[in-house]
Amino acid sequence: MSANSTPIQVLPDTQGEQPRGVRSLTKLQKRVLAGGSVGQFVEFYDFALYALNAVVISQLFFPSASTSASLLATFAAFGVAFVVRPLGGLFFGALGDKIGRRRVLTITLMSTGGATALIGLLPTYNQINFLAPLLLVLCRMVQGFSAGGESVGAPSFVFEHAPINRRGLWINITLAVTALPSVVGGFLFLVLSRSMSNDLYLAWGWRIPFLMAIPLAAVGLWIRFRTEESEIFIATKKEQVKEFSPIREAFSENKLRMIQVILVMGLTAMGFYFLTGYFISYGQTSGGLTREQSLLINGGAMLLYAVLLPLGGLLSDKFGRKPMLIAGSFLLAVAALPCFMLVTSGTLVLALLGQLLLVIPLSIYGGGCFTFFVEIFTTKTRFTSAAISYNAGYAIFGGTAPFIGAALVGASGVSYAPGFYMMAAAIVVLLLLLFTPVPETRGRIG
Repeated sequence: MSANSTPIQVLPDTQGEQPRGVRSLTKLQKRVLAGGSVGQFVEFYDFALYALNAVVISQLFFPSASTSASLLATFAAFGVAFVVRPLGGLFFGALGDKIGRRRVLTITLMSTGGATALIGLLPTYNQINFLAPLLLVLCRMVQGFSAGGESVGAPSFVFEHAPINRRGLWINITLAVTALPSVVGGFLFLVLSRSMSNDLYLAWGWRIPFLMAIPLAAVGLWIRFRTEESEIFIATKKEQVKEFSPIREAFSENKLRMIQVILVMGLTAMGFYFLTGYFISYGQTSGGLTREQSLLINGGAMLLYAVLLPLGGLLSDKFGRKPMLIAGSFLLAVAALPCFMLVTSGTLVLALLGQLLLVIPLSIYGGGCFTFFVEIFTTKTRFTSAAISYNAGYAIFGGTAPFIGAALVGASGVSYAPGFYMMAAAIVVLLLLLFTPVPETRGRIG
């Protein structure tokens, strides 16, 4: 830790009891939890739709004689959103630390939902030639820029309203919702593809789930308009001087912590986007599954993730964030290669088992990391510091995961080659946790 970093102060271990001064849940707290969860659903719904329909998007917007080349172009466009996410995190993080989380989250939810609906209205390559993929990339950039604020603002907002001894549970309930878009979107695409011919589906059926982002965003906005800033943020804001610069203070106080968060969150980002951004097309192209089979087993895996992640958060409230991170990264290193081998086995049951094999350690790891990345920073610069580091981790390791996975398979001819990449990343993070000063943050105050 740098010399000018603020030391971490924690409350004594409460053994699961409610700390003094923490009131029973209020209507406001419940609305904050609901609003944060709905916002996370909309954000990840937007990203999930693209990944779930990657094969169709590659045909409509990046046509090529080579299926592999089309998919690579599609996943490159997928990764563009992650390139601009750190910029969105920088912009909205600083804005959120100055004017408040609630206002920023209103803006991000509107822009994310709008960009997703616009994708559902875009003409295809056959209609407007190269302008089609260009417009698609622009929509992805708007999604990514907005997600840079939403993905951190919502957990920060929930964190600052949560009971101290239930932060892990609350944050992981909010983040568990990010798995449900893959289930809902996969179900929608499955119903649509089975209820119409392939020609009709390619013509307009695939667009319907994208257009549904508008009513979903409207529900989230309605809930968020009925929330307020937390008492700790209001108190911190009153102490701010006029010259306060969240970006300058974030880098001067939190450089080491931000690097730690980039690596810690990068691993969960890689695992999450292998699951949601890659396994649908991967199961079809490398595992010989049909589109319906890929959607079905991925939906089952993501549903399990949504169930297990809050349990991981609850365990981190009891045992601490760092033990969960160490256990999860170790298990990810062990499970990565078998997981990818099973997913490409060509057998439906084994492919499902392979995805479940990744979900379980990812849920254990997520039980620690999703609270750790906001808890490690103080209220004054929490949004800025967490947004920069979280989004950098997701851009470097999450947004590139589908592209690197497809590239490794294409270059090596080995269907399970991405498993080696995942295993190496998990080992690096495990060594970071064991041999560098990564702090325990459970019960942190300030």
